[in-house]
Amino acid sequence: MGRKLYVGNLPYSATESALSDKFTEFGTVESCKLITDRDTGQSKGFGFIEMATDAEAQAAIDKLNGVDYDGRPMKVNEAKPQEKRSGGGGGGRW
Repeated sequence: MGRKLYVGNLPYSATESALSDKFTEFGTVESCKLITDRDTGQSKGFGFIEMATDAEAQAAIDKLNGVDYDGRPMKVNEAKPQEKRSGGGGGGRW
């Protein structure tokens, strides 16, 4: 069990501080990152929380998965490791 959690199906009105506050009930929140659109700065509706211990992370999953957040049921589970992305892009000229 990891300490990093994925939190999805968030309302666009969610803020990092409000999200962090929801998780502090279950332990120490070491980090909270709400993912936002690069151009507009608007929330994309998901983020990541890192808890201090595995037990705190599991407690947060057990208690918050499916709980209503401004009319939307949150999805809370263990975050999957980030996949390596290939660099590059930019096609060449023929």
